[in-house]
Amino acid sequence: MTGAGFAARLTAMRALLISSALAAAFALSAAAGAAPTSLLPVEPEASAPAAALAPLAKESVWAPRFEAAADELADALRSRDEARWGAMFGGKWLAAADRERIKGLLVDRDSPFLHAFFSKGATHRAILGWDAPASMSAAERAAIEAGQEAEALVCWSAGGTGVWPSTAREADNRPGRPYACARIAYSIRGDAPMWRAFIEQGEPA
Repeated sequence: MTGAGFAARLTAMRALLISSALAAAFALSAAAGAAPTSLLPVEPEASAPAAALAPLAKESVWAPRFEAAADELADALRSRDEARWGAMFGGKWLAAADRERIKGLLVDRDSPFLHAFFSKGATHRAILGWDAPASMSAAERAAIEAGQEAEALVCWSAGGTGVWPSTAREADNRPGRPYACARIAYSIRGDAPMWRAFIEQGEPA
């Protein structure tokens, strides 16, 4: 092929590529004005099941830490001394609305906390963690034990030890629950161990 012939062929190829690109652009523009075609499944995906709870193992290195925190928190809540329990829920970082909500839980006649801490019966306690799947290896379990942060749910009840939440969703302190619960986030980073409590509150059934 001569130089002139090659140049003519190259020019034709460029024209073809430009035409194809314009055609594709017009097609995309037209598609934008039409209803989009979903690439997602037609059927909605099922929501993931709530993680099951299990009693914190007595042999866990975290057990004595959460037990001590739970005792301290229970004493503060039972005292109804806002200065005491407020520090455990964040102190000056505790929002005013949350502070009022916790105060209400300690006096509301329908509150699980009122029954758990101020009934005539003895107060029972459970410390619950997220139930590890059977597939978790020994190395993975050891890594959790050796970690510097952990969370657990602490629940109290004056009605015995037989009924506790089976999932975190059930630890919502909704009126009518036979137990009251608080979440404790524990950290051993830095010089001294630190923890903070949180209380969830669900709407009446």
